[in-house]
Amino acid sequence: MVSSSLRAGLATSAMLLALASAPNSVVADESVLGIYVFHRHGDRTSKSWPPTMLTALGADEVYASGNYFRDRYVAANASSRISAVATDIAVLAQVAVTAPVDNVLQSSANVFTQSLYPPAGTAAQQTLANGTVTEAPFSGYQYIPVNIVSSAASASGSEDSEWLQGGSGCNNAIISSNNYFLSSEYLTTLNSTSAFYTSLLPVINTTFTSAQDSFKNAYTIYDYVHVAEIHNATIPSSDLLTNDTLHQLQTRADQHEWGLAYNESDTIRAISGAVLAGQILQSLNTTAQAVPTATSTTRLNFQFGAYGTFMSFFGLANLTAASPNFYGIVDYASAIVFELVTNASIADATKAVDPSELSVRFLFANGSAGIVGGLTEYPLFGQTELVLPWTTFASEMNKFAISNTVSWCNACGNNTGVCDPSLLGTGSSTSNNNATSSSNNNSGGGVSRPVAGVIGALVTLGVILGLEAIVMLIGGLRLVKKNVAVAGKAASNGA
Repeated sequence: MVSSSLRAGLATSAMLLALASAPNSVVADESVLGIYVFHRHGDRTSKSWPPTMLTALGADEVYASGNYFRDRYVAANASSRISAVATDIAVLAQVAVTAPVDNVLQSSANVFTQSLYPPAGTAAQQTLANGTVTEAPFSGYQYIPVNIVSSAASASGSEDSEWLQGGSGCNNAIISSNNYFLSSEYLTTLNSTSAFYTSLLPVINTTFTSAQDSFKNAYTIYDYVHVAEIHNATIPSSDLLTNDTLHQLQTRADQHEWGLAYNESDTIRAISGAVLAGQILQSLNTTAQAVPTATSTTRLNFQFGAYGTFMSFFGLANLTAASPNFYGIVDYASAIVFELVTNASIADATKAVDPSELSVRFLFANGSAGIVGGLTEYPLFGQTELVLPWTTFASEMNKFAISNTVSWCNACGNNTGVCDPSLLGTGSSTSNNNATSSSNNNSGGGVSRPVAGVIGALVTLGVILGLEAIVMLIGGLRLVKKNVAVAGKAASNGA
């Protein structure tokens, strides 16, 4: 674990250089059986002026990423083609795409599918009973559903809010993230950067007051300036935005958000990463148990979600041991990928590959894979191997994965709403003294299926309980959140 001062010195440019130079060790005779991808949205408007919207640049970034994944896994001449996957006309049973209720994330997912399976033209034509030939609009456009993760309590999109943890619905995670604001690291940095943020007030004073201009709002200030640097022809007092200043803005935002997303001694703070791990295991386990040539099995899993979930997972999976660059906020359209692979023959159409012959590879693109040069492999869990045996991967993930609602309720200390004992069938209030990971002990690493919708909502920090209800549930705890730059904005999640 590197020091906070080193974390503060990290920059996205350094991450891109590291990723571009890292080796790729795909085995030539290897077969990819399926993938799970967690993807960030593309470039968007500022959180300071909701509602946030996906920009044309953001759509291009996500579209380029979809093209990359098509060229790697789907196309007939794909470099790591999944043999059972349809190449040109999508088979919906093979593709699963999810996103939360959010303008930016839903739009990103929809754009992504357009390049993963582009309009098929005459190949998509259908002949009716009377002989009429029909073709879908827009040259045979393919309608791939984006499954929406929603909640009745959800009042606004995650991209419109600034509080990284507040909408998770997990009482203990909210308490843990609030503890960051009491830590010596936070308080020391708040004081030491006071002059730095004060010097930037002429740049941001149309949106932020002097009371809001501090490290407490490190991410929101960074986001405001970052968006302006991309889209505004003129910026007030732009001469103050030197390269060194922009570098510190970003690295302070990195430091701030890491502190809210993960803590090594209090891992419940990384609840979203733990739930993501459970989803990854469940998805890949389903693929592992299927016959490799089966065309009705989901092979392509894409989930769009928040940068905070990336950071939480990076911490839990000890990816910072592979590179200190994993402490940083991922760029727009970034993606992490888990490939389920085998070197065994997959010609037998009657049985699944033996678990002992399955492995998992982790890859990452900081930014759109179609723009930054593709995916790069990294070792998980502080290990050195780039490709882990399935049993090792499943065992390591199960150390922190949360794969069902009971485990989530226990870890979070919740006992109302979805955690009501009468709904869970537990007969009594759940306790946070139980294990925070999956209770499944299959030797093959399988995990149980969670109650529908609950786990997916948590991965993107979707609202499970209303914010007011959360504050009541935790017995009067004052929720410490980033100051709101514009009056009237809701605080539930940052992406």
